[in-house]
This record gives sequence, structure tokens and C-alpha cells, in this order.
Amino acid sequence: MRFPEDVPTLTDDGVTLRAHTVADVQPAYEICQDPEMQRWTTIPVPYVLQDAAHFLTELIPAGWREGNTWAWAIEYDGRYAGTIDLRPEDGNVGEVGFAMAPWARGNGVMTRALGLVVRYGFERGWDRVTWRAYVGNWGSRRVAWKCGFRNLVTIPAGGVQRGVRRDEWVASIARDDVPEPQGNWWRVPAIEADGVRLRTLRSTDAKRLMEACNDARTQEWLAGLAKPYQLEDAEGFIESRQENLASGEGVTWGIADPDTDELLGNVSVFDLKNRIDKTMGEVGYWAHPDARGRGVMSAAVRCAIGHAFTPVEDGGLGRRRLVLFAAEGNTASQRVAEVNGFTRTGRERAASPGRDGTFRDLHAFDLLSTDRLPGSGR
Repeated sequence: MRFPEDVPTLTDDGVTLRAHTVADVQPAYEICQDPEMQRWTTIPVPYVLQDAAHFLTELIPAGWREGNTWAWAIEYDGRYAGTIDLRPEDGNVGEVGFAMAPWARGNGVMTRALGLVVRYGFERGWDRVTWRAYVGNWGSRRVAWKCGFRNLVTIPAGGVQRGVRRDEWVASIARDDVPEPQGNWWRVPAIEADGVRLRTLRSTDAKRLMEACNDARTQEWLAGLAKPYQLEDAEGFIESRQENLASGEGVTWGIADPDTDELLGNVSVFDLKNRIDKTMGEVGYWAHPDARGRGVMSAAVRCAIGHAFTPVEDGGLGRRRLVLFAAEGNTASQRVAEVNGFTRTGRERAASPGRDGTFRDLHAFDLLSTDRLPGSGR
């Protein structure tokens, strides 16, 4: 194909994909100074103006002429906003790659651009398009999810970035697949009521989280915690909450003081992909020692229940039933369940392992969306 004459222009709702021009060199260079761009791509670091000129005026035209890379400039709001490309492979399949300017992120630009090039690939006879990203690139993964990429796998050391092997996510979409999100990617709404604030866990919460998880009572009832619980354990837990959201497995809130925003505990609704009943969820929680005896956890669980029973179309989790488990002797946890209207449904014998090798009974509770909830007026 000739460049730029044969480069097709693709458009969708204010987003235009077109041939690159010399005028794109300077903005491309500026985009590549972004730390996030350097973190998640294989561009040279440092990135100089000559790198942008070589890529846009030599490599991209050669790719179109030789048929091994079809790359478009993304134009949005009258500006060059990034690049997206398709790389054909043998067997009627190919791979997509993309990068976006910081100023254009969060507007659905890349989602529309990706939809355009995927359709173009299928119109050219492709059977499947593959997407790859280094593990942790949540923005890229969310774009692929929105466009219907599925069957995500993690390949340890699957990619190479500047000579260093990195874990990689891989997903794909086939010609006959519906180009729509598969499953739920939950969000963590901020909720403030009854003297508590529920919000996303942050990296700055790690120290308080570490303190809570080293507390003797927390260690007693959560026998699976590392002992001692290190700062890196707390940081890993916070990072792992992203995966729970993206996979549809669950939602976790940090419970914070509404005045100081200091972390007071954690509450989660999880097991949302239960293989038997996809309308249920399990509630779990723990409190920092500073927060105990103040009604903090009861209020936080009440907030989480409200969100769990809110329909998905209204921004909630759309649950029909919630379950909760508390070990024999953990009267504080059982009390939180009871004051929030959970019904004690039974006892699982010797089901809760302790650190000393013994097993306690586990008290089971449940709550239905049709139950009368304390303080709800219904």
C-alpha cells in the first residue's frame, strides 16, 4: 500500500484515525515524555525528537508499504492524541498496539479507536485480534475489556522491555465475538454515612493496614495473614484489589475517618462470580485497633450492604443474597452481622482453621435483599 495515499481514514464520534504527518512529530515527542508512557511501552528512554521523527516519517510509512504494520494517528478535539496500529500475522490473525496522550485519557477516545481498527482487521479477512500489555497496565486492560477482548491470561516473563523480561497479560477477540465487555469490572464508589467514609484503598494506607494486620486479634481471626505482616504485604494487598475489580470477583473499600481520612479498617463484598449462584456475595471485614468499640464496622457494613443490594443499572452490585461467616468466639464479628439484620442460618463444624492447628466452628449468616434492613425504613 502507498503511504499516505492508501491509508484509510476511520471515524467514530469525534475520533478520527488518519495517516501520520510531519506535523505529528513534535506532539508525539511530547507524549513520549510522559512517565506512564515510558513505564508501559517499549519506547527508548530517554526519548528524543529524532526518535519521534524516525518512527513517524520512516518506520510507519515503511510498515504500510511492506504490509507488516498498519499504524494510524489518532486525532481528537482537533489534535494528535496518539497512535494505534495493527500488525498482521500468518493465519488471518494479528495484534493491536496503542498509546494515548495524557490529556486525552479518560474520554473514551482509545475505546473508540480500538473498536475502529478491530473492525478494519476483520473487514480485511482477519479471524482474531490479540491484545497484550504488561501486568499492571490497568488503563490498557480496561480499554481492551470495553471492546470485548476476552479469555485473558497472564504469561510470566512473556514480554521484553528494554532488555528486561516482564509479566504480560494477553487477551483476544474473534470475528464472531460480540464486541462488548465480558463480565463486570466493578468500581469502588465513595460512600459517606453514619460517621464513616468508604473509599478506595490507597498506597498511603499501607502503614495503617500493616498495623491492623499485625494486631493480635486480627491475626487470631484471620489465620491466613502473614506473621509478621510486612509493609510489602500491605502494599501487595492494596494492589491486588485492582484485580478483584477487573475480574468481577469483588469490591473492597477502605473504611476511613470522615474528618481525618485516616484508615480505620476494611470491608469487602466478594465471591461475586460464584459458580453456583451469581446473584450472591460474601461480606468480610476487619478493623484497626483504634476503630474498635465505636460502631465503625457496623456502620461500614451497613453502607456496603446498601451498595450490594443496589441494582447494577443504578451503579450497584445487583446482589440478591449476602452471606457472612464468623468464627466461634469472635463475638464482635457476630454482633456486626446481627445489628445489620443478618439471620443466623447455621454452624459449620470445625471449619475455621487457627494458627495453632486447631479448628473452630464457623457461624453462618445470610441477608436477602427482600429482608427488612435495620434503619432502612423498609
